[in-house]
Amino acid sequence: MTKINGLLIALFLALPLHAPAGAAQGEMPPNILFIAVDDLKPLTGWYGSETVKTPAFDRLASQSTVFTAAYTQFPVCGPSRASLLTGLRPESSGVMDLKTRMRDIHPDILTLPQFFKNNGYQTAAAGKVFDPRNVDSRDDDDPVSWTIPYRQSHPDADRKLDHNFAVRAIDAPPERFIDGAINARGIELMRAMAGAGQPFFLAVGYKKPHLPFAVPQSFFELYDRDAFGLEPWQEAPTGGDASYLLWNNNELRSYVPAPGPDGVVKEYPEGRLPDGQQRELLHGYYAAVSFIDSLLAELLAELEKTGQADNTIIVLWGDHGWHLGDHGLWGKHTTMEQANRVPLIIHAPGRKTGNAATPVELMDLFPTLVELAGLDMPPGLMGKSLVPALDDPATDFNDPAISQYKRKGAYGYTMRTDRYRYTEWIMPDGRVVYRDLYDMQEDPGETRNIGDLPENAELMDSLAALLRENSDGMKRLKKSNP
Repeated sequence: MTKINGLLIALFLALPLHAPAGAAQGEMPPNILFIAVDDLKPLTGWYGSETVKTPAFDRLASQSTVFTAAYTQFPVCGPSRASLLTGLRPESSGVMDLKTRMRDIHPDILTLPQFFKNNGYQTAAAGKVFDPRNVDSRDDDDPVSWTIPYRQSHPDADRKLDHNFAVRAIDAPPERFIDGAINARGIELMRAMAGAGQPFFLAVGYKKPHLPFAVPQSFFELYDRDAFGLEPWQEAPTGGDASYLLWNNNELRSYVPAPGPDGVVKEYPEGRLPDGQQRELLHGYYAAVSFIDSLLAELLAELEKTGQADNTIIVLWGDHGWHLGDHGLWGKHTTMEQANRVPLIIHAPGRKTGNAATPVELMDLFPTLVELAGLDMPPGLMGKSLVPALDDPATDFNDPAISQYKRKGAYGYTMRTDRYRYTEWIMPDGRVVYRDLYDMQEDPGETRNIGDLPENAELMDSLAALLRENSDGMKRLKKSNP
């Protein structure tokens, strides 16, 4: 890390993110700094981790509203991002896989940055905001969304640093990594837009901690691998058919472990991974999160330097969660809590700070930002504005959060209430082939499916009705009685 970058980070950590109470806001509408972090689960100090080192995340959280029960609509990059960026559930956005281009399905679909562009904002992006597989092209992204043409922001990054090993500590400066180049591009765009005399919407999308966990050596040195605790429950849940819930870690197994002491490279085995491999993966994930934390500090320090921090809304979100060994899983692609719960932080100058525990959804961000900017709400959005929770973090919306995934030909619609996670697996013809229920208050690790207990029959029926009432996708399936 350069001396200049170190000074910027120090400046960021020392100064407030917003003007003191009563300070005048600029006459321009608020800017929006929109930060995406790929595969980031709620695993920062502010979210309760005693292991991960994230001073920039935690400082931003301390001056923001932190949604501690935020959920993606689909635990895969492309559908999750398309849902968030259109304010629509996956069935309505048309993106439910990693190959469908959303404008092939809906040519006139309105995206969040496009809306702000249409309302007089400069809009630009660095890095992964949309999933490149679901837009017009990897190089051009979604051109109608951006006033400044999108370009790959990492042409000079050393792609050889991301290789087939799942975990790799590399003695190289941040700028040689793709995320370092993304951050540099984001800072370049911020400087240009901050002095242009009109509000800006700047999206910066970091690619780590997505596999492979290849980041600078210095971030591995923050941790003692031998001190990592492992997940206590590494088996399938009891009380039901786990074949709909679990998978065989295909994503992880597209990579290989680091060579052993004998120099031999082995594949990750089926079933529970050896403890040493688990700690290696934990080490890589934590180091990757800390690397992104350092880039975030640089980005926010630059925002302070532009003089625009007092009039900038900052949103930080993860597109889905990630299993770190629980249930024997390393990845996403499930209907369970670890794959669907995400970090969501909203810093809105002049609003309250604190933790909001009410369940919310990523697609709620579109209407939230529209209201914060004082603009007219576009028709058709399926989410709700979270502004009431920004004024009072104790607000309870009394709405469940709905996510979904597809496996074995069935659509798994999962609903998170303040206490329960209830899931139905439904075939395209409307047949319910499996249901499960977890009491997240008594069993936060989802170790026991209690849906098969006779005493929960009435509860299951009431949750089934609530799921159908709140899921637009399920309304498109044929009616069925579980």
